[in-house]
Amino acid sequence: MKQMDELTSVRKRYDRFSRVYDIFEKPMEMSFFRMWRKDLISNLRGNILEIGVGTGKNLEFYRKDANVIGIDLSKRMLKEAEKKLKRLQNKNITLLEMDAQNLKFKNNYFDYVLCTCVLCSVPDPLLVLKEMKRVVKKNGKILMIEHMLSRHWPIALFENVFNPLTKRMFGFNINRDTKKSIHMAGLKIEKETNLFLDVFRRIEIKGE
Repeated sequence: MKQMDELTSVRKRYDRFSRVYDIFEKPMEMSFFRMWRKDLISNLRGNILEIGVGTGKNLEFYRKDANVIGIDLSKRMLKEAEKKLKRLQNKNITLLEMDAQNLKFKNNYFDYVLCTCVLCSVPDPLLVLKEMKRVVKKNGKILMIEHMLSRHWPIALFENVFNPLTKRMFGFNINRDTKKSIHMAGLKIEKETNLFLDVFRRIEIKGE
């Protein structure tokens, strides 16, 4: 019951923010996020699943010959993504409303499963990671850009102090120990790159 309540809360929050979400994040996108997204996505081929596609900020970076499914919990966020998709005219991208904690795909299906700043806002990141592990091919990859709890105590203290505020106002956590959740899900990190200090990191995980 508690998890369902949290899921409903997340959905309503992002439905409410959908029209102003891109405006709110534009300064970060212009400074570095857009470059990080492009580097992560632009060379990917095959069957790709994007968890938490949101307003579709990653859509422009997918190759036209890649088969992409983007999912999100929020209908209104997906409507914003659909507007971008129409402008791109990429017929190989499909957008679906779906809970990342309960993916409606068969095992070992995708060549790549990726997310960008999503695990900080889902009710249970461990469930999402286990689902990502289930649907990625054995020789595929899980790719992510996430902000997470710092290894340096002054930064971690700041994250812990301000997390209640960011969670209440914007719905995301800035102090999640995502690396710990990755290990708990039975996944092994193949490559880890600090993008901004060690708060924003790029993670690459080989399918098992």
